[in-house]
Amino acid sequence: MGKLEGKVVIVTGGGGGIGGAICRRFASEGASVGILDLSLEAAEKVRDAIHASGGTAKAIRCDITDRAHVDAAVAETEAKLGVIDVLINNAGWDVFRPFVDTEPAQWDKLIAINLTGPLHLHHAVLPGMAARKRGRIVNIASDAARVGSSGEAVYAACKGGMVAFSKTIAREHARHGITVNVVCPGPTDTALFAEYKEGAGNPEKLMEAFRRSIPLGRIGHPEDLPGAVVFFAGDDARFITGQVLSVSGGLTMAG
Repeated sequence: MGKLEGKVVIVTGGGGGIGGAICRRFASEGASVGILDLSLEAAEKVRDAIHASGGTAKAIRCDITDRAHVDAAVAETEAKLGVIDVLINNAGWDVFRPFVDTEPAQWDKLIAINLTGPLHLHHAVLPGMAARKRGRIVNIASDAARVGSSGEAVYAACKGGMVAFSKTIAREHARHGITVNVVCPGPTDTALFAEYKEGAGNPEKLMEAFRRSIPLGRIGHPEDLPGAVVFFAGDDARFITGQVLSVSGGLTMAG
């Protein structure tokens, strides 16, 4: 029996690199997984992989920037899988360039996906968790929120906001038996990171710089993240809330 047998989990951005790895890990631990993604095709690929391994999952198209989409996705998840025990806010997007070279339209999109979207999910899911007096929320932020990152000013601001928001919600809902924690990936080999490398102009030089600066000697893989997320979602973390954990190979070691 897995650590999360019988639990229902929703993962935003569940069709992506990190999101897909998180979904597959939760399913392997016995959870039923609602895979929310803007791309239904991507979500379905993860669902099919979970089904092939004997797990339970539902693929749902969801634009987290649209509250009506979020409400519908939450309702569909609960109708098909049961009430939501665990919320994982993983979906994100970034644009890599110096702040003075960005435009307000880009700020709006960054804020909508990286900050407002997760707020929609919290607002949709928290009342049910509070009524049931139980729940786990894990927000995927970024080490950019903790130490800054050149070329990611607005993204870092959004992720920093998520850290502060998570701590506040952890305080507000502790009395309801809900824990809220944050996982901060460092550089991780995803499609978004591939865009970042290409934008840098010299991808190999950038990768070598990362290899030198990360004590464990490589950038992260999507499979490096789910262990920390599952830990916060499980009973072993029942007395942990409002905390931030970096999964970065030691690139950042902030207290």
